[in-house]
Amino acid sequence: MGKGLGRLLLKLGSSRKRVAQTNLALCFPHLTEQERHQLLVKNFENTGIALFETGMGWWWPDWRVKRKCKVIGLEHIEKAQQQGKGILMLAMHNLSAEISCRSIGTKHPMVVFYRPHNNQLMEYFQYRGRGRSNKYMLGKRDVKGLIRALHEGESCVYLPDQDYGRNRSLFVPFFAVEKTATTTGTLIFARQKNTVSHMLIPTRNEDGSGYTLTINPQLDNFPTEDDYADVTRINQELEKAILQNPAQYMWLHRRFKTRPNETDPSLYK
Repeated sequence: MGKGLGRLLLKLGSSRKRVAQTNLALCFPHLTEQERHQLLVKNFENTGIALFETGMGWWWPDWRVKRKCKVIGLEHIEKAQQQGKGILMLAMHNLSAEISCRSIGTKHPMVVFYRPHNNQLMEYFQYRGRGRSNKYMLGKRDVKGLIRALHEGESCVYLPDQDYGRNRSLFVPFFAVEKTATTTGTLIFARQKNTVSHMLIPTRNEDGSGYTLTINPQLDNFPTEDDYADVTRINQELEKAILQNPAQYMWLHRRFKTRPNETDPSLYK
């Protein structure tokens, strides 16, 4: 049903279709037009599935979520917590994010840093749905709250892969786009005393068996004193994670809306 809904959305030719087409062309110029179109179709099929997964993530009981979820690498953060460290989990906007957020919480409850919904009713459901199996949620402006959680030895989920504007951003490579606005906010958290950083990679299993969340070992030699090198490193780690299954990434986001110069024309017009 999700794939069918996704193909319907693609045929309707929404503005999100144009955004996804632009992103794929910018990031994968080496692919042929036909290859990019095939990736676009799969991406929209995954988007349709994600709409159903939102309901699953927000309302399924824990026992049902656990049955469909597998976490690899949980020992990395358990070891860090035994040492009294705060853990910064760097994730990405995979299309299975809603069910994945709930899934990781059933195995290891997290503190989740997120963007509150503008609609109060949607925010009511979003906050309670995402927080059902996790410890608590922190709005994107509550920087002090996330720092406090890290100092208390919590595992905290932070997503550094979207365009958060010109403020506190550097323009570094992301796929084939040489100058991509990339937040330096990640470094505020990663540089907290006694904090370690790990990549958290969610995947929807292609065979329909459920979801696999992989926690990579601690990022070595990170962060450094070089902001440019550090945010470039983050983008490189994100690229590797996305390339594991590019059709499942949220290409519908205007990732390149902030241009290096304010007078540069939009890439989405």
